[in-house]
Amino acid sequence: MVCRSCGSKDCESILDFGLQPLANNFLRAEDLGKPEPRFPLHLVVCTACWLMQITETVPAVELFQTYLYFSSYSDAMLDHARQAAERYLKEFSLGRDQLVVEIASNDGYLLQNFVRHGVPCLGIDPAENVAAVARQKGVETIAGFFGNTLAQNLASSQKRADLILGNNVFAHCAGINDFVTGLATLLNRRGRIVLEFPYAVDLVEGNEFDTIYHEHIFYFSLTALQPVFDRHGLQVFRVEHLDIHGGSLRLFAALRGDFPVEDSVMRMLAGEQTKGVASPAFYEDVARRAANLKGSLLNLIDELKRGGKSIAAYGASAKGNTLLNFLDPPPGSLNFVADRSPYKQGMWTPGLHLPVMGADALARRRPDYTLLLAWNFAPEILRQQRAYRDAGGKFILPLPNPIIV
Repeated sequence: MVCRSCGSKDCESILDFGLQPLANNFLRAEDLGKPEPRFPLHLVVCTACWLMQITETVPAVELFQTYLYFSSYSDAMLDHARQAAERYLKEFSLGRDQLVVEIASNDGYLLQNFVRHGVPCLGIDPAENVAAVARQKGVETIAGFFGNTLAQNLASSQKRADLILGNNVFAHCAGINDFVTGLATLLNRRGRIVLEFPYAVDLVEGNEFDTIYHEHIFYFSLTALQPVFDRHGLQVFRVEHLDIHGGSLRLFAALRGDFPVEDSVMRMLAGEQTKGVASPAFYEDVARRAANLKGSLLNLIDELKRGGKSIAAYGASAKGNTLLNFLDPPPGSLNFVADRSPYKQGMWTPGLHLPVMGADALARRRPDYTLLLAWNFAPEILRQQRAYRDAGGKFILPLPNPIIV
């Protein structure tokens, strides 16, 4: 394949899942008997620029035009968004004369914090059903896919952005050069770009292969990203390592020369160099460790079922569906999936076709064990499910190695 960033044809295989359903393609009852679309899911790394990416690009309209993930159903995400917004408001001295733009603004969970402080903001999200919810919260939102054309239209119709935010969207955009060009087009002089995304180094070192699905086209290290920003007149001037989502980066960028490059950038680049991010050896063990984890989980499920135990799952997330379809346990191994989002309840998961029930289903139906698919929000979910646990229910945390709590 050709690297979407640098154009090199030198790519090496890391992990091949074979044909997989779309991780957020939940099914209604009338869809269960119909053929389910599946696409190759194959992770490679470009050995010219060291960008990890999947080989297949599923048309974005199939992935995002109607979307069932609403950020506001995670307390942890709401708290994370509030803290970030409060920090940016103070640190960047944002007021009524500035404009904050968020790409993939979802249901307004982040921008609502700026609205409360009277700071003008604009959300951009391709899913009209999600954008409608954001508007109900007072967040001006346009439905569309971000790229340089949209950025040019916005820049010509209103003032440029003083702060551009993008949480867990950058990895979704196949046209990475067009996306970054759009950032530069929309950004005001001495404005800032803040992007958050899962960190490729954490994925590799933490065996977090469930982060790999068709929406996530890219898996970023700073080593791979710095040349992309340089190419389009932008400069990464700060980077922070976050714990959220099993390990993420928060990257700060601006038009070249607007802000001095901080030590955090050099430290992270040096750390990645020490780990060998720019060498094939860093990636060569990913497939073996994923296969070992699959074997461990299937053995545990088999042992529990042979012992007469009932098993459910919690968290009808994209990463959860990736894990379930990678495991492909025997029919009847799992009874149902519980989830807080009413938009997913009453539907069936892609691939395995497990029914999705409300979060209270664990306490009502009392499965002996629950596979925690949304392991990245484990502390929050374990607190919420105290009644289930007090009644004797146990959770299986799958990654990086299965443990029972």
